[in-house]
Amino acid sequence: MPLYLSRFGYTPQTWARMIGHPEDRTEAARTYIESVGGTLHGFWYAFGTHDGYTLWEAPDNVSMAAVALAISGGGALSSFETTVLLTVDETLDALRKAERIAYRPPGAQRG
Repeated sequence: MPLYLSRFGYTPQTWARMIGHPEDRTEAARTYIESVGGTLHGFWYAFGTHDGYTLWEAPDNVSMAAVALAISGGGALSSFETTVLLTVDETLDALRKAERIAYRPPGAQRG
């Protein structure tokens, strides 16, 4: 199953609610991804541009998109970005396929 790295930011209102009522959101995140047949591999908070990170495994992009849409539509987040992660083998396959593509940069002469 594909892996997905999500980065999120809470709204100030969400942080205020969390300060008033601290809550571990790991189990909530686990429930969301398991509802589409996936697995939560990790949930972390961080300093910096993003408030937190999650590592998910989902059956496919549509399933992960459904989870992302449900979470984003909930109103607690100011941002939610997800990146599909490729294994080393998948990247090697992509590199081999890329070699066979005749790319022409914009404005370059056709050969």
